[in-house]
Amino acid sequence: MSTTIIGTVGQANASPTYLTRPSLAVISALFSGYLAVGLPLPVIPLFVHEKLGFSNLMVGLVIGIQFLATVLTRGYAGRITDQQGGKRAALQGAGFSALGGVLYMIAALPAISSGVSIGVVVAGRLAAGLGESQFVTGCVSWSIASVGPQRAGLSMSWTGIAMFAALAIGAPVGMTLYHQWGLQAAMIACVIAPMLAIVITVGATSYVSPVGLRLPFHRVIGQIWREGLGLMLQGVGLSGLTAFGSLYFAARGWTHAGWVMTAFGVGFIFVRVVFGHLPDRVGGVRVAFWSLVIEAIGQALLWWAPGELVALSGAFVTGLGCALVFPALGVEALKRVLPANRGSAMGGFVAFLDIAYGIAGPTAGLVAGQFGYAGVYLLGAASALLGAALVVASQSTPA
Repeated sequence: MSTTIIGTVGQANASPTYLTRPSLAVISALFSGYLAVGLPLPVIPLFVHEKLGFSNLMVGLVIGIQFLATVLTRGYAGRITDQQGGKRAALQGAGFSALGGVLYMIAALPAISSGVSIGVVVAGRLAAGLGESQFVTGCVSWSIASVGPQRAGLSMSWTGIAMFAALAIGAPVGMTLYHQWGLQAAMIACVIAPMLAIVITVGATSYVSPVGLRLPFHRVIGQIWREGLGLMLQGVGLSGLTAFGSLYFAARGWTHAGWVMTAFGVGFIFVRVVFGHLPDRVGGVRVAFWSLVIEAIGQALLWWAPGELVALSGAFVTGLGCALVFPALGVEALKRVLPANRGSAMGGFVAFLDIAYGIAGPTAGLVAGQFGYAGVYLLGAASALLGAALVVASQSTPA
């Protein structure tokens, strides 16, 4: 297996030799840095709702505002990645992620009022959003550069494994730290994780980004919006799990809320490991369609769940369905852009997922207030089915 790629970012005369598997250093850095996303997922909603006393709508807004910051900076993240390489974007992003953890720690200080505390939490979410934008765009593009476009689906499968392993591990760890020692203890981990990612990233190899005509970000979006919209609809179900899973379990008197994202992550990682090659081999359209149908079944199980075991099963099935939507549609999106615009394409593509989280959080909060937390997952099931229909409808659209 080749271990390096000759040249530097933007070098036209480099003749790259690709790895047969995504760079272990990139995947490890992504896992470490993304723990800063997983650790606060079940914690921030409980802190805002139970400790600070704010409504479900406010919970949705606080969760969603991070994704607003992320989507607004995806263009910048893509430009940095295309021009200076994924490594540079990942380093910058990890720094902002650590800053978000520091702000969460400040929000938990006992001398701060609820009003000030919620403001600091929002500032932390904004910093974390800016960090996630650069970090994820950089790492995903960096990983694709290490294996080449012919293995882009495999690369995106493995970067997704790293991200959702971080969610699966980070969520219960965050809940344990929060219940045992409070928000500050959980957020100390949110600072340590991205700092570890920086240490790994600094020593990792920089892989060549393709050179050529680079289009404005809005033109890249115009080429990949169909795939992005399908990804956005997939994200509604995941948003419901991250924002309201812990509150749903608490409202039902179920005691294992911290395992919701673990169940999701186990299903997700299983499919990525066993079937991660499918988008490259059989095409993204077919894989995306069936994945969205399975996600809808998982969301329906969560909506219907008469007990905790069925609800966790629904989270698991949701993970099975969500697993390959990103690489499947991502492979199709990359077919529509020139090689030199892959960083911007990935930034724009993931931005649709950010939009889903930003819109779905407050929307799910309204649904939960009117119809109960179970209604959030009925919304997720309907969105996934709509996404499957969109994939079929756009199949014949020319690249």
